[in-house]
Amino acid sequence: MADSGEQAVSSIAQAYPDRVEVRGRDLAGDLMGRVSFTEYFHLLLTGREPTEEQRFFLDLLLVAIAEHGLMPTNVAARMTLAADPESLQGAVAAGILGAGPVLLGTSEECARLLAGGGDPKEIVREHRAAGRKVPGFGHPVHKPVDPRAERILELADERGVSGRHVALARALRGELGLMMNVSMPIAAVLLDLDFPVAAVKAVPILARTASLLAHLAEEGERPLGFVLAKAAEGAIQYQPDARP
Repeated sequence: MADSGEQAVSSIAQAYPDRVEVRGRDLAGDLMGRVSFTEYFHLLLTGREPTEEQRFFLDLLLVAIAEHGLMPTNVAARMTLAADPESLQGAVAAGILGAGPVLLGTSEECARLLAGGGDPKEIVREHRAAGRKVPGFGHPVHKPVDPRAERILELADERGVSGRHVALARALRGELGLMMNVSMPIAAVLLDLDFPVAAVKAVPILARTASLLAHLAEEGERPLGFVLAKAAEGAIQYQPDARP
């Protein structure tokens, strides 16, 4: 936190009467028409334009994690829009609020784990001793492998970007004997490409925002929100508390 006598600063952007400057670059004169949105996202987040490999894999990971069917994030967003059809932004926010460690936030946990390094055997032992699961392994749907995770690792090897974080992820898989889900290679590849640990969770959030907008566009044409609500109500049996 800046001292009271210091000027607080931001390095992201400033709007002027005749131009917008983003990370020291002229938005209209330099960035628009030259960079893709993926490249722009990297610039906004890190302050640097991506290398070709950073751009390729950021694109790949955004595609990998954007969509996964009628997950709770999409269901929450659809039901919110059904209740208030004029609140697209509210419906998107409702979906993103569900991006926690169970559904979308595990990549952040994986990144912190991988960044810490250490011996795989000891990492697994410590987690088990504490009664915690090692993040990034197992999946309720995909078996025996998560095809998204395998494709990410395959391309990381093929393009020569697999480094120590991918190696540690694979060593943990060998130690655990469990399948690796998509969150672990997302974290491993981003770290091997010098992506900041604190920014790893931004990737699934941005990706899922695109998916939510698609679901909400469909919700406006073919409503499912109240169907989903009715299905939820039908799946639960009401059982009043016994009176004292």
